[in-house]
Amino acid sequence: MSGLLEIIQRRQSARGPFDPHRSIAEADLEQILEAARWAPTAHNMQNFEIIVIDNREQLEAIGKIRSQVSEVFLRENFQQMSFTEEELRRKKVGVLARMFPPSWRKPDAKPDIADAMAHSFLGSALQQTPLLLIVIYDSTKRAPASEGDVLGMMSLGCVMENMWLMAESLGIGFHILSVFSAESVEEELQGILGIPRHLKIGFACRLGYPAAEPQTYIRVRRDLKDVVHQNHFGEPLVG
Repeated sequence: MSGLLEIIQRRQSARGPFDPHRSIAEADLEQILEAARWAPTAHNMQNFEIIVIDNREQLEAIGKIRSQVSEVFLRENFQQMSFTEEELRRKKVGVLARMFPPSWRKPDAKPDIADAMAHSFLGSALQQTPLLLIVIYDSTKRAPASEGDVLGMMSLGCVMENMWLMAESLGIGFHILSVFSAESVEEELQGILGIPRHLKIGFACRLGYPAAEPQTYIRVRRDLKDVVHQNHFGEPLVG
């Protein structure tokens, strides 16, 4: 059990470039997909399918899709940034500003600049990626009594976590690309991959082996005493 906790604690987004010439072994990919297959899903609906993309032409075509960053994202993202490690350690939530392009680190950042940065990132990210997994789900179905399909979204989160932890245990870098769920990007991707219109993109993840020493960054979490309540809200955990 301690081994599993160690994997959970060291898991992080592999944001750096991957070696495009070092492919994921078939046996390792199968383990990652098996981990996804056995993820818990609401009502055992198994509300997902996975597209495995390792064809260079397909990856290049996807990398040319123009992505968008909304003004809402830029504004809310700025509010969650910490500009020093000391600030992040004090807040215990959010991210370091240097993890984002300089043009995003301003309270008045504009989407047109951000769009160019995002488009450039997507192209370069997939150029340096040997494998892309796209998780899709049927938006016309939902778990029983799940308004807005909240339980279905939680199920997709379980799929993501299972794959991520398995990849981490195998020494494979894993990076979520949430941009693919944006409506304009999703439409183009549906055309490239032949995805039926009623199927929506939950998330995509790039996998690979770091081309250089993995980038390390400070990781923070709130203390248990700030998260856990015992028997009554506001009562600290005893023990």
